[in-house]
Amino acid sequence: MVEEPVANRLDAVVVGAGPNGLAAAITLARAGKTVMVLEAAPTPGGGLRSDALTLPGFIHDVCSAIHPLGVGSPFFASLPLQDHGLSWVHPPVPLAHPMDGGETLLLHRSIQETAAQFGLRDGRAYRSLMNVNWQRLAPDILAPPHVFRHPFAMARFGLNAMRSASGLARSRFQGESARALFAGLAAHSMLPLQSPATASVGLLLGVLAHAVGWPFPRGGAQNFTNALVSYAEALGVRFVTGARVDDIDRLPSARAVLFDLTPRQLLRIAGDRLSKRNHRSLSTFRYGPGVFKIDYALSCPIPWTASNVSSAATVHLGATLEEIEESERSTTPPQRPFVLLAQHTLFDPTRAPAGQHTAWAYCHVPSNSNEDMTARIESQIERFAPGFKKTVLARHTMTPANLEAYNANYIGGDIGGGSSHWTQLLTRPFLRLDPYFMADGVFLCSSSTAPGPGVHGMCGFHAARSALRRLLK
Repeated sequence: MVEEPVANRLDAVVVGAGPNGLAAAITLARAGKTVMVLEAAPTPGGGLRSDALTLPGFIHDVCSAIHPLGVGSPFFASLPLQDHGLSWVHPPVPLAHPMDGGETLLLHRSIQETAAQFGLRDGRAYRSLMNVNWQRLAPDILAPPHVFRHPFAMARFGLNAMRSASGLARSRFQGESARALFAGLAAHSMLPLQSPATASVGLLLGVLAHAVGWPFPRGGAQNFTNALVSYAEALGVRFVTGARVDDIDRLPSARAVLFDLTPRQLLRIAGDRLSKRNHRSLSTFRYGPGVFKIDYALSCPIPWTASNVSSAATVHLGATLEEIEESERSTTPPQRPFVLLAQHTLFDPTRAPAGQHTAWAYCHVPSNSNEDMTARIESQIERFAPGFKKTVLARHTMTPANLEAYNANYIGGDIGGGSSHWTQLLTRPFLRLDPYFMADGVFLCSSSTAPGPGVHGMCGFHAARSALRRLLK
């Protein structure tokens, strides 16, 4: 481990260089503090990395691939990342949701254009749900428990958000189309759609699609990380990679240590620093389901039956509300999984050799599942794109165990840093006004804290603010 002379004591050490760890380091450095970031992997990024997983020349995002919260985050919006090489690609349509029979539901940037697909009554209901001023409410939504700046607007949003996705879809929409589109959005929660508060994820992602789109970084998710690292280094942050942390007592001397890790790892590394109350609370932290992921190198674009599916980089494969409900409530690997698919190279040819393409797909499975879902995922793709398998040049699969081996934060394949069940949604990792403070000089800054999963950096930003208030004034 890196040793620092006492005279050169750091203000802060950040353990883990995922998006939240980078956000914490940048926030501290912008406040004039000396910061070192330690990362176990050879490169920074956490889930925000890209690699040639299949064949040379094909660039795949290892985990995070589409980034509505990347452009919708108040914190990231405050950074000059375009000056450090970040360029966003905005497909013409944020999301396509093909249905059996050739119909495709398109989530357009325009609320009006999207609602027009659903008929008069459902269109009116959709407009009402999605008519949210994101720029106004983002600081309230992407924050720990606090006194809201806009309490009435938050109450209106929250009353719908705390419902189950199934209940909200069935009560607000009469037709199959609007219910299906909303179910696909809510399924990102990785919870049964009958669970309370799953509507919050559907509303959040829908509102973001209309407010900022669902873009992705040109050249790969790694370029998002590279821009964050470049800006952090310009602020004086030091990075040490290949530095796995197993004991807090072996870290460089610092006034504050911020961990971009999950509670399980924090307990292992610094458990003896925590109070009995905090230790007990973190010990009961709940992790969510896992994912099974496939990256493809393709000889040509996916041959969708409905050509307008190619207008979106993100595709939801699950057709109806009922089918998506069945997939997401399964306690065993689903036979007909809801599949999330990204087709970047239709809009970013830098990710594959000329004329060839990539695809990225995953489905939700029980934690630590070892079931090979390749055939089931490909059956879902073939259902809406007959002949897809003939376009596959190579594939690379990752089971929950593979994902955890790649990134220790992905416990059992859980890419969200913990379950978003309603009992834990607003209390990550426990119910406190300051959910980042763990012990004297010890803070948690990962997606296991509020406001939770997603590449938005707000967990790291708020944790750094906590450290600045408590220790680093």
